[in-house]
Amino acid sequence: MRGDHLEESGLFSYISPEKRVPQDHPLRAIRKMVDEALKELSPRFDELYSHTGRPSIPPEQLLRALLLQIFYTVRSERQLMEQLNYNLLFRWFVGLAMDDLLWDTTVFSKNRDRLLEGDIAGAFFEQIVNQAGQQGLLSEEHFSVDGTLLEAWASQKSFQRKDKRRGTPPDDPGNPMVNFRGERRTNQTHQSTTDPDSRLFRKGPGHEAKLCYLGHALAENRNGLLVSVRATAADGRAERQVALQLVEPLAKKGRRITLGGDKGYDTPEFVEQLRAAGVTPHLAQKKYSSLDGRTTRHAGYQVSQRKRKQIEEPFGWMKTVGLLGKLRHRGVELVNWVFTFTAAAYNLVRMRKLLEANA
Repeated sequence: MRGDHLEESGLFSYISPEKRVPQDHPLRAIRKMVDEALKELSPRFDELYSHTGRPSIPPEQLLRALLLQIFYTVRSERQLMEQLNYNLLFRWFVGLAMDDLLWDTTVFSKNRDRLLEGDIAGAFFEQIVNQAGQQGLLSEEHFSVDGTLLEAWASQKSFQRKDKRRGTPPDDPGNPMVNFRGERRTNQTHQSTTDPDSRLFRKGPGHEAKLCYLGHALAENRNGLLVSVRATAADGRAERQVALQLVEPLAKKGRRITLGGDKGYDTPEFVEQLRAAGVTPHLAQKKYSSLDGRTTRHAGYQVSQRKRKQIEEPFGWMKTVGLLGKLRHRGVELVNWVFTFTAAAYNLVRMRKLLEANA
């Protein structure tokens, strides 16, 4: 017998979000790692917030919500709030009960400055890396470095002369006609009016020049986990300079380490700096390379050449899933915050898979 379709809204619910989430759901393992990291950051949160006044939205909930935005590629905080309103899985992960009221979307922008000043993204990233080390997922000897372009939230029309004088009003203030054909535009003479920290840059010959930043990452070679990241203004020498800064703390621990990288890092100056820091360069060779048979003859060099390509995987994930295909924030400090936090989200996803495979 066919049942009757009756729509009745219950007044009470006796099933909590905790019971509705399957025990084998991937977010359960991630939530456990996130909670452990946030617990360690609790003293830092106490320093950022006043001890008097009206209680704020817990920073733990804000950070969990931002992680969900990255995991599920939610394009904006407004859409994220919409999901939190009816998605029980999202409510459970953030730590909201069924009847808890949601906060306004402006909470993210108002609290982002506070979290930026406290370098919460960097501290959270370090806690996740520490957990990976405790689980035996990290290599302590072999690493790879690379950089990637992060397209800025600024158009080519905004890249205008720094000494530009006011002329005739634009034909359309919202989207004016701009003709820069034949005009030589450089970062020394021009600057974006919407994102002054962005730079006109291209990755190599034949590539399109874009307003962008550079994202730098250092990955260990065992499982391809990121151990150090940073975003900077786009510059031709920034990749090698930042790579040295990222690897130096590891070299100071006294253990001889190797560093893989693409041909862009194969310069005499950079190789000399690595050797002086106690790092063995396992860089891809140019035609006239700074490396010789003393390094390339070893089997470990060939292994590094295979492993160094793993670093492209987190870059691809961060751009396609993690919303970094085109930045949604402006300013090098905020871009660095978002890039670091997205790198921590990638490590969480990767660690869950590794721990599940090793269980």
